[in-house]
Amino acid sequence: MIIRKTRAELEKMRRSGLLVYEILQALGRMVEEGISTWDLEIAAVKMMADAGAKPAFKGYYVPAAGEKFKYVLCTSVNEEIVHGMPNPKRIVKSGDIVSIDTGVSLDGYFGDSALTVGVGELSAQTKKLLKVTEESLELAIDKVRDGNRLFDISETVEKHVVGNGFSIVREYVGHGIGTQLHEDPQIPNYVDRRNENPRLREGMVLAIEPMVNAGKPEAKVLKDKWTAVAKDGSYSAHFEHCVAVTADGPWVLTRP
Repeated sequence: MIIRKTRAELEKMRRSGLLVYEILQALGRMVEEGISTWDLEIAAVKMMADAGAKPAFKGYYVPAAGEKFKYVLCTSVNEEIVHGMPNPKRIVKSGDIVSIDTGVSLDGYFGDSALTVGVGELSAQTKKLLKVTEESLELAIDKVRDGNRLFDISETVEKHVVGNGFSIVREYVGHGIGTQLHEDPQIPNYVDRRNENPRLREGMVLAIEPMVNAGKPEAKVLKDKWTAVAKDGSYSAHFEHCVAVTADGPWVLTRP
C-alpha cells in the first residue's frame, strides 16, 4: 500500500532529510587516506545523538541475515555495493571509493540518503562511474512528477547507466519512505515488467538509489550475511535521495 503524505508530514520528513544531508556532508569531508570506516561510524553516532535523532539502520531486522543490523552507517568500499559494516580495521587508501548510506528518524518520520566519495587519485574509469551514477539519480529525480509512472524513474536510470557502459545492480532497489524506513513501492533501477508500475501522485515520497557496477551486474552476499559485493570484483557506486511528489514538481527532502 502506497501511503501519501500531507504537507505537514512532508515538513517533518524534511527535517529528517536535512539532518541526514548534514551528516553525510560531514562524513564525506572526513574521508581521506588513512581513515577507517569505524571513524565515520563514531562521528555519525555523535551527530545523531546531538540532534536527538534515532538511527534508522541500527537495530533494523533483515530476515535474510537473520539478525538486526548493528551500526548507524552502511560503509561500502570499492567492490562492496551496499550494507558494508563499519570496521576499525578497514582503512581506506588512495584510489578507493567509499559509499556511505545512512538514515535517521525524527518525530517518527524517516530520512535516508547515500553518497559515494573518492579517496585521493582515482582512475578515469572510476571517476566516470561516480559521475554517471550521480547523474542517473539527478535525471531520475526530474521524473518524480504527478502523473508520471514509476517506470519513468527506472527507465531513466537504466538508460543513462547502460548507455555509459556500466551495469545496474538488480538485487537491490529503492523504496517508499515515511513513518517506516521501507514502504511501498519498490523502485528498481531498471524496467522489470513483472513489477507494478503505479502512477505517481502528489504526497508520495520515494527513496531513489541507483547502485551501479563498473563491470557486470551480478551481486553476492559475503559470509558476514550483510555485505553485498559485485561478483566480478568491479567497483560499485551508490547515491540516494528521498524525493516527494508535489504540485510544483520534485522536492528533494534530503538536501537544501
